[in-house]
Amino acid sequence: MQVSKDGMGTMRNKFLILVCCAVLLQSATSYSQTAEELNFLKGLTDFQQIRAMLPTYVNGRAAVLLRERSAEIERISTKQDIEKRRAYTREKMIQALGGFPERTPLNARTVAVLDREDYRIEKVIFESQSRFYVTANLYVPKKGTAPYPGILFPLGHEEGAKAHSVWQQVLVSLARKGFVALAWDTLGQGERVQLYDPDFGASKVVHSTTEHTLMGIQCLLIGDSLARYTIWDGMRALDYLVSRPEVDATRIGCTGNSGGGTHTAYLSALDDRIRVAAPSCFITSWRRLLETIGPQDAEQCLPPWLESGLDHPDLVNAFAPKPYLMLSAVRDFFSITGARETYSEAKRLYGVLGAPEKLSMVEADDGHGYTKPRRLAAYRWFGRWLKGVDDAEPEPEVTIASESDLWCTQTGQVATELGGETVVTLNQKRVERLLPKRADWSSQAQLDSYRKEIQKEARRLSGMAAPGESTGARTVPMSSFGVIERTGYRIEKLIYESEPGIKVPALLFVPKGPEGRKPAVIYVHGRGKAADAGAGGDVEQLVRSGHVVLSIDVRGMGETRLLGDGDDFFRYFGAYESAMTALLTGNPLVGMRALDIQRGVDLLSGRNEVDPQRISAFGKEKGAVPTLFAALLDTRIKKLALEGMLVSYQSAVRQKIHRGLFEDVIVGVLKSFDLPDLVAAMSPRPVWIVDATDPLGHHAEEHDVQTQYAVAQGSFRRASVEGSLKITPRRTGASFTDTYNEWMKYK
Repeated sequence: MQVSKDGMGTMRNKFLILVCCAVLLQSATSYSQTAEELNFLKGLTDFQQIRAMLPTYVNGRAAVLLRERSAEIERISTKQDIEKRRAYTREKMIQALGGFPERTPLNARTVAVLDREDYRIEKVIFESQSRFYVTANLYVPKKGTAPYPGILFPLGHEEGAKAHSVWQQVLVSLARKGFVALAWDTLGQGERVQLYDPDFGASKVVHSTTEHTLMGIQCLLIGDSLARYTIWDGMRALDYLVSRPEVDATRIGCTGNSGGGTHTAYLSALDDRIRVAAPSCFITSWRRLLETIGPQDAEQCLPPWLESGLDHPDLVNAFAPKPYLMLSAVRDFFSITGARETYSEAKRLYGVLGAPEKLSMVEADDGHGYTKPRRLAAYRWFGRWLKGVDDAEPEPEVTIASESDLWCTQTGQVATELGGETVVTLNQKRVERLLPKRADWSSQAQLDSYRKEIQKEARRLSGMAAPGESTGARTVPMSSFGVIERTGYRIEKLIYESEPGIKVPALLFVPKGPEGRKPAVIYVHGRGKAADAGAGGDVEQLVRSGHVVLSIDVRGMGETRLLGDGDDFFRYFGAYESAMTALLTGNPLVGMRALDIQRGVDLLSGRNEVDPQRISAFGKEKGAVPTLFAALLDTRIKKLALEGMLVSYQSAVRQKIHRGLFEDVIVGVLKSFDLPDLVAAMSPRPVWIVDATDPLGHHAEEHDVQTQYAVAQGSFRRASVEGSLKITPRRTGASFTDTYNEWMKYK
């Protein structure tokens, strides 16, 4: 058979393609096998629940605190005990909120009126803080005789905000029954979108609860809660309500569903002007929350609530002995069992106060929402206690207005019509006032004092209990799960115990060659121990330079990470439930992870191959911040490199949108220090900061990084080690050795 040159070339090309495909397939298979070998827990029956380790641990800590609280509540037996508990609850709530803003002029104005047959709707704008605009609808009866009792109606998270059809049903019904009722758009909803995007004509994020928690991160870093803004909006709404001549200020009730139930409970516990309360579909118990849906968005969590010994019954007890109606759904996602437990505890205390009839609970066999059975119960309750009548009248039919009909602005958004402040701008101003004054190190003694103070504050705020000045290794319980041999080194697969209940999967890379102790690096990658451990990867380059490397999965990372379902919360906030529960118990996740790293240093220090005087730490991406804390508080770590670390906590306050920061949050950290301060306190130990990131995870501008770390550079200059702090990008395509050659050397 004859074949033309062109035909032969075509056959040759096909042959080469097949060869290349085979090589690539073999390479891919090899990589897959390597990844499977390095992430080794999947097939181990003893560790089938390893991804649940972190939530199990933090929930266990919470359970201990809740049991301690229950024992304390059992000892309450007198009116004086209850009054003392009420004062304690209010004090701790206000501390968690960060205190309240200044009471500035409301500058309230009615911008339009919708006149109905037997009631009217006034469209009102007021300022809860200066130029922080609140859009509200006031429902005023046209029958009966003023002054009428008033009802505050905080909103839940449903679409339409104050125009939501069920809310209109309640508000119109109340007005027709002789109450003045006030509803206002809460943050992120209706006319008060805080992260408004003019291109979208909507919020930059999908859900209002995502907005809440993004802004809540800023608040927590300052030492506040987002509820500081939402509760204050409610208190100023009450200021407006009682200022109206149609309203009897001595007869005020409060009710709302879901997020509105949350704020009914908050406002009733904190504001004595509220005389009757009826929260719907919120009250349960923290024990049952943690067993079921977990912590909710930022406005519903007040760290360190659990550490302070508080639970949902405290919100009810703080209102006693005034009339309180718990409205619950048997099939709600808020546990009905928790609601019943809370009712039982509160009922006992109402009995001690001689007012058991003033606490009641209504259960409807339905799901989440302000459904008709709960609405009718609320009307009866408010009629009984605010008007002296048992209202058994049917709920009236209501014509539902459109959302635009109820707008207080022409555009439907405060942001586009009135401008003014947002939570973000108020947070930015607040952090400027609260930031500690940076040190002026005119002497070495001042620098030493500053370093000790930063270490002390870092230990306190992170919850670190392990001694940071230890010089010897502690015994680390450890199990071995085999060895992988590679050219020039071996990989030992290990699991060590950081503390009871926490197992840390690890890979120990040991170079082959001359005997003797070698320098070592503890390597913490936010995507897990295997992320950089492939053939030719960063870890291998460290090992080939003569280092023993311990690459670890700190709790909640790598193989111990609970996988998310791809919803808004997971994309923006990562392991939100565990991180928030940790904050509620007073022990931030950052500190827990730093302890895992310190225990890894213990393990390295006890190895015969390791020179304990030459141990370094390398933190990458989400592994960087806990590695910085660990290194600061453990002087056995002689050098530190941080790649892809958040440039500063302050940057999260300056920038509206951020991703993946929640796991690094420490409540009130910006009152004491920021990440550049921790680096400054590391001097004279060498620190490299490579490819620092902004709050979205993008590379931060080098000039901005240098500016923010000027204070740290000053610390290193004062310590006479200028150049030991290096801030640099990692060039595209640059190998680990190219980038870190000097850092890897010991002088």
